[in-house]
Amino acid sequence: MAKVLMKGNEAIAESAIRSGCLHYFGYPITPQTEIAEYMAKRMPKVGGLCLQAESEIAAINMIYGAASAGVRCMTSSSSPGISLKSEGVSYIVGSDLPCLILNVQRGGPGLGGIQPAQSDYYQATKALGHGDAHLVVLAPSSVQEMADMTGKAFDIGDKYRCPVMILADGALGQMMEPVELRDASAVTLPEKPWATCGHEGKRKKNIINSLYIDPKELEDVIRARFERYKLIEENEVAYEEYMTDDADVIVVAYGITARVCKSAITAARKKGVKAGMLRPITLWPYPKKALAALADKAKSFLVCELNMGQMVDDVKVAIDCRRPVEFFGRTGGMIPTPDEVTKAILKLGGAN
Repeated sequence: MAKVLMKGNEAIAESAIRSGCLHYFGYPITPQTEIAEYMAKRMPKVGGLCLQAESEIAAINMIYGAASAGVRCMTSSSSPGISLKSEGVSYIVGSDLPCLILNVQRGGPGLGGIQPAQSDYYQATKALGHGDAHLVVLAPSSVQEMADMTGKAFDIGDKYRCPVMILADGALGQMMEPVELRDASAVTLPEKPWATCGHEGKRKKNIINSLYIDPKELEDVIRARFERYKLIEENEVAYEEYMTDDADVIVVAYGITARVCKSAITAARKKGVKAGMLRPITLWPYPKKALAALADKAKSFLVCELNMGQMVDDVKVAIDCRRPVEFFGRTGGMIPTPDEVTKAILKLGGAN
């Protein structure tokens, strides 16, 4: 199949359509507005629905309704917009509904700026909505991965009946790269016998709800949901290792930062420091076992992010604090250069 030159935002939108998503609800915000624009052009041509809601809150509640009806549906936003969606996300989790939520991150907190950031890591992996809850969180590092993970996100969501987030950033959303798109004819949508799509008197009616007045019933529902989370942790962890076989310094980075770190690792090796990288592809579930295995042979870890060190504690927990863990990052919309990361690696590796 021939590759097409596309922006990351456009690749996600087209891949969603080819994955059977014909319902998009969103609201414009930089740097992800191209997704809504693309959907507005393409959806009518394929018999789908693209609706610009009056707000982010309205958009996520439209997703709640569409997901309840059993269709593949998607919303997208950027950091402050995702915060507005958080209550609706919790309702979706509490109702065991699959959908795709895309966050093309920008600098924060507050309105912040429109440049790329990774400062929503805590929000995505720890507390996107109230209650005992998780989302599967995927972190692409290329336009091709943005397209591929879109299809995977829908498949995972349907398999486990949970929302899935793609945590991208402004750089990935705006950059253009060649991409090979999913073949729509090869996609088979699963049956959803739980959906509220009408029954014509042929079965018992379905009810989608997240309210449980009886505390014991709510506890049972949450415990059952966490049993599914265990299955996700067993089956869906994904990561990439880069030059880790003999590495003394393990860089841990994801998304656009991981691309910068690959260049820095090559440069550090030329200067005598054996560096490698583990790139988490699933931020939840986190690749704890892979990091723990690397701690058996590496001497130290360097976490690189576009924030003030939000992933550092996850690395420390994964390796049980058996090795030093240092941090290097830029924030506010600044992306580190390979030279800056190289210097941090060399310092940790003891090179002059």
